[in-house]
Amino acid sequence: MFITTVTPRFGDMDFLGHINNTVPAVWFELARNPLWRIFVPDFSRSHQYWPLIMAHTDYDFIEQLYFNDDVEIRSWITCIGVKSFTVHQEARQKGRLCVKGNAVIVHYDFKNKQSTPLPEDKKKLLAEHMKPK
Repeated sequence: MFITTVTPRFGDMDFLGHINNTVPAVWFELARNPLWRIFVPDFSRSHQYWPLIMAHTDYDFIEQLYFNDDVEIRSWITCIGVKSFTVHQEARQKGRLCVKGNAVIVHYDFKNKQSTPLPEDKKKLLAEHMKPK
C-alpha cells in the first residue's frame, strides 16, 4: 500500500463549503505517482515513450470532504493481469472513508498503438502492494 497525504487548497472547495467532487480524481492521480515510478523510476524524459495508459476510472462518494483537515489517500493493487493492473484508492479524512475508486492501467506501446504484456519484474514489484483480503 502507498499512502499520500494531501492538504486541501482553498480552491478545492465549492460553493457549498465542501471539497468539489472533481478534486479527488486529481488527488488519486497524484497518489499513483509511486506506481508510475515502478515503470519509470526517475520520470525522465529520456525514455522513448511512457509505457502506461489509463483505461478506466470510477469513483464512489461516501461522505463529504472538507477544507480544514488533511486527506489521506491509500492506494493498493487489487488485480494484476497479463497486460494491465487495477489500483484501488481511498480518500480518508479524520479516519472516515469519504471517497473510493478504481483505476485500470494498461501497459501500452504508443509507437505501435497496442497493449503489451506487463514485464515480469514489474508484476513482481506491483504484487508487493496488493490489497490484503
